[in-house]
Amino acid sequence: MHPVSQRGQVEPFHVMEVIKAAALRQATHGDVINLCVGQPSTPAPRPVLRAAREAIDAQVLGYTEALGVWPLRVAIADHYLHTYGVEVDPRQVAVTTGSSGAFTALFLAAFDFGDVVAVARPGYAAYRNTLVALGCDVVEIDCGPATRYQPTVELLEALPRRPRGLVIASPANPTGTVLDPAELQAISKWCADNDCLLISDEIYHGVTYADDSGERTFGRTAWELSRDAAVVGSFSKYYSMTGWRLGWCLLPPDLLRPVELLLGNLNLCPPAVSQAAAIAAFDAESVAELETHVQRYADNRALLLHRLPDLGVHDFAPPDGAFYAWCDVRHLTHDSLGWCREVLDATGVAITPGVDFATSRPDADPELDGNHVVRISFCGNGSQLDEGIDRLVAHLGR
Repeated sequence: MHPVSQRGQVEPFHVMEVIKAAALRQATHGDVINLCVGQPSTPAPRPVLRAAREAIDAQVLGYTEALGVWPLRVAIADHYLHTYGVEVDPRQVAVTTGSSGAFTALFLAAFDFGDVVAVARPGYAAYRNTLVALGCDVVEIDCGPATRYQPTVELLEALPRRPRGLVIASPANPTGTVLDPAELQAISKWCADNDCLLISDEIYHGVTYADDSGERTFGRTAWELSRDAAVVGSFSKYYSMTGWRLGWCLLPPDLLRPVELLLGNLNLCPPAVSQAAAIAAFDAESVAELETHVQRYADNRALLLHRLPDLGVHDFAPPDGAFYAWCDVRHLTHDSLGWCREVLDATGVAITPGVDFATSRPDADPELDGNHVVRISFCGNGSQLDEGIDRLVAHLGR
């Protein structure tokens, strides 16, 4: 027997388990409709693809600096100026192997074994699982419908211990909700006053929908309010580049060198061809193409919200952004993991169990028990989404 550390016993990221099961189903039946993963079904923008081909033909594509190539860091800094009106020094930009690489390096750089780090519940499973694997003490903040599934200063004040870090996401995964600007400002101030590192997950910026007034914003970055925060971005979602494995973070000066040292040891550098291509993601031609993707997500969102009552689903988080619906299915199951397996086996439709994002705890509010909830992704093909709902309706009516 080989030794296995406790880190290797971390809870699975169940969506990856669903993807694995769906791949097996596809190999045997060829009928999978994937409503489980947040992966756009569209390729990277045409300028990005052209830039990748040119780089493959003309460049060696060897190792780069651990923090990424300078032209891409400049392009990301320019993006913040043009999109948010925020001046960013390119030296404070770290390009990473996806946003996942950014979170791992940030957690390692900022927190020691036993440090308390707060995350929202429901929230992205990999925050919690990675922090646990690194030996941090994760405190989940129960965030229900009353706060639009987002943390508030009132909830932070109620924590039994002051956290060393707080991870927020807006738009959030799995709910798609957006933090109110006033609450984001209040949280930012609370973190500064309490020596708590604010880590702002902004990877779904750009994938946002018009509000009741018809206005749509790209998103609001935490660096509009505080340069003490760490901001994480990604080329995966809005830019439709999931498999290119490229993200970034904006870092306060005291974290820049520690993150650089960790990235140089953990990853050496981000993928060179992805970096060469991603500079073109900010071009006007790319943005015009990407905005058509957002319109398709909006159409899919409208379709899904129209069809959810066919499944008996009437309670769900209001998806202001991202491309997920967080749906209460307690009328169908009290075991979301088992039910999602059953649905995949019976229908070929892959959806994500809520236990990935809201752990089941005896002391928790039943409304926040992941056994009663599923996440449905609507970032794929609209006709397949419609067919997936048809299959589910037929299965439930069997």
